Amino acid sequence: MNPDPVSPSSLLSSDLTKPHSRRQRSLWPKPLVGQPPWVRYGLLGAVGLLLLVGVAAGLQSLGRSPSEAPTVEGQTLPVETLPAEQVSSYQVSRIYTGEIAALRSSELGFERGGELVEVMADEGDRVRAGESIARLDTRNLSAQRLQVQAQKDQAEAQLAELENGARAEDIAVAEAEVRDLEQQLILQETQEQRRKYLYERGAIAREQLDEFTYGSNSLQARLDQARSRLQKLLNGTRSEQVEAQRAAVNQLQAQLQDIDVNLSKSTITAPFDGIVASRKVDEGTVIGTGQTVIELVEAAAPEVRVGIPAAVVNELSVGSSQTVSIGNQPYLAEVMATLPEVDATTRTQTVVLRLDPTAIGEIEPGQTARLSIEETLQADGYWLPTTALTQGIRGLWTCYVLVPEAGDAAADGDAALSDAPSGADRATAPGRSASVIEARAVEIIYQESTGGGGDSETRALVRGTLQPGEQVVTNGLHRLVPGQRVTAIAAE
Repeated sequence: MNPDPVSPSSLLSSDLTKPHSRRQRSLWPKPLVGQPPWVRYGLLGAVGLLLLVGVAAGLQSLGRSPSEAPTVEGQTLPVETLPAEQVSSYQVSRIYTGEIAALRSSELGFERGGELVEVMADEGDRVRAGESIARLDTRNLSAQRLQVQAQKDQAEAQLAELENGARAEDIAVAEAEVRDLEQQLILQETQEQRRKYLYERGAIAREQLDEFTYGSNSLQARLDQARSRLQKLLNGTRSEQVEAQRAAVNQLQAQLQDIDVNLSKSTITAPFDGIVASRKVDEGTVIGTGQTVIELVEAAAPEVRVGIPAAVVNELSVGSSQTVSIGNQPYLAEVMATLPEVDATTRTQTVVLRLDPTAIGEIEPGQTARLSIEETLQADGYWLPTTALTQGIRGLWTCYVLVPEAGDAAADGDAALSDAPSGADRATAPGRSASVIEARAVEIIYQESTGGGGDSETRALVRGTLQPGEQVVTNGLHRLVPGQRVTAIAAE
């Protein structure tokens, strides 16, 4: 008797319903055990579909735009490019640091002590050279000067008398006195002769004769004295007396000058044009010698001294205008001179610049000043935006250029190649349908920012394996790899 036929579904069903080993039973979740096969496999397919949808959603969440998604075979990615243009030099802005030269600043005081009676300037006032600023009490000095002046006047009068000699009246009196004594002497001598005659005759005594003899001698002495005084008057004053009196006059004049100096020291005058920086004391204060009363700062165009390399100094001509930054404020300055000596330590020469007078009062001596100078340096290279560069190896950088795809280059034929310019220009002309990415290793020579404000951009001067005319990708390097097929569009 033949056994009953068994269908595949019944076998599958019986196999699923049979007891299995622990390892086989763990392959299916408990809710699916005993379910038809189409249910179990359908659920597995749904789970797989959900996983694919989740992966797609994750890629979109990374912020990739459709144009940035990886290209598939047969598609090209549009990229912005610009031609590599070679330059032989570039401008560099160098900043050199200096300082504001110390302006003349004086702490003014008196050379003598006394009571301060007047201060004629206040803080912030501008004064001219020679203008009075403060004054001491000078009443005692004024009294001394009057006394010495009177003594000097007396001495000068005596000197004038000595220099002019005797007056005519004095000489006439002296001459009259001489004549009178001469007459008296003649009379005395006549009477003496008579007394001698009488004495010889015994008419008079010896005593009477002696009286007339001594009287004649006395008159002769008086006559000699009168004649001497007359001669003195006629001869004038001796030179020694005149010089002695003149010395006395000069001594009194020196005393007057000393008093005048002390009087001048009792007044402070501005030694130069300046601004009163501070006022230390007020009227009524008794101050000592040298005590500061006024601090004065010169009101002149300040100077800036900057050390600049000798090779750069030649680019600054005397009289040229430069911009100097002090703090965050720019000021106009004129190049006044270049000192010839070279600093042995810094190997620089000092350039002296005079600031505009409007800077007076806004700056202080010793402040730091910065001078910016444009220098031209010789170097071959290419200007590229920094967005066209990516970090390479061994300190180098990498940029991407477009080269023709091998298949397209062969299909173009020799005729197409003859119509193109030549070299890299022909191979990398933008707009070709078949181009691939190729890396170029470059070195950054110089980097600068262009533009201003929010529109500023950074570019770099590079050199390396880049060739003139090659089309360089300007941005989006993170989505490119060497050998990738792209389509070039001109960069703005």
